[in-house]
Amino acid sequence: MKEIVTDSLRYWEPRRIAYNAVLALVVAGSFFYYHLSVAALTWQSVVQLLVSAGVANVLYCAAYPADLLIQLSEYQAPWRRLRWLLWAMGTTLAAGVFLSHG
Repeated sequence: MKEIVTDSLRYWEPRRIAYNAVLALVVAGSFFYYHLSVAALTWQSVVQLLVSAGVANVLYCAAYPADLLIQLSEYQAPWRRLRWLLWAMGTTLAAGVFLSHG
């Protein structure tokens, strides 16, 4: 079990940086697309953005239970080759949720 948990951490944590970078680009792109100025930012909007970032990172952790359960099954080898799809779909979903509320 220790090896599976270590493998999961080694896989997902470096990708958290890319996940956050993608979401930061979506936020920055929205900011420029709607021609918002820094002066238009309020404390309330900054706090909402920070809370959203925190929630997005908590939701990122949802990949761990799925990854660990599948790695404990007989599908471990194919899963290790294809789990990037879970990352891509989750990142796309998070960006879409942000854009739908933007």
